[in-house]
Amino acid sequence: MSKRSLKRKWSFIVLLLFHALLLMTVYVFQGMIFPYLRLTGLVPLLLPVACTGIAVYQGRVAGGVSGLFAGILCDISFNEPVGLFTVVLTFAGIAVGALADTVLTRKFGSFFICSAAVLAICAFVQLFPLLFFEGVQYRLLFPTALRQTFYSLMFTFPLWFFVRSLGIRAGVLV
Repeated sequence: MSKRSLKRKWSFIVLLLFHALLLMTVYVFQGMIFPYLRLTGLVPLLLPVACTGIAVYQGRVAGGVSGLFAGILCDISFNEPVGLFTVVLTFAGIAVGALADTVLTRKFGSFFICSAAVLAICAFVQLFPLLFFEGVQYRLLFPTALRQTFYSLMFTFPLWFFVRSLGIRAGVLV
């Protein structure tokens, strides 16, 4: 094995560890800190924002893998036995990453818009059983979903620094 391939392998492992550290840190904030710091009774969704950022700045493969793990952590955070967030965030990571690989610019504006779209999809996933199986009126649910989406979008700027630096480290951004 040559020095170059060994160095590349180690840099991949270090990058993977940084991704795991980012997702675990975001999970700790979403699942263990912010439930005690509720703003108007809401907990922000940070894992979908982190997954979206990784997808925007590193493409569909990294977005899909991070979406899978972020979805698992999100399901654990909300005690969801079905695994809805796992499926939704995996597909969202792949879709956003594919868009970033083809048509989107890897800038904050694209990250913000994609995060808003993914958070809106996550809000719908959370509302779906309440709307269609429990019969809760949409007038009661939509304002809460909008507030949670806007509350979560407040964290796109702080998370942007971390996901962008991971993209630079991965060599996607120069």
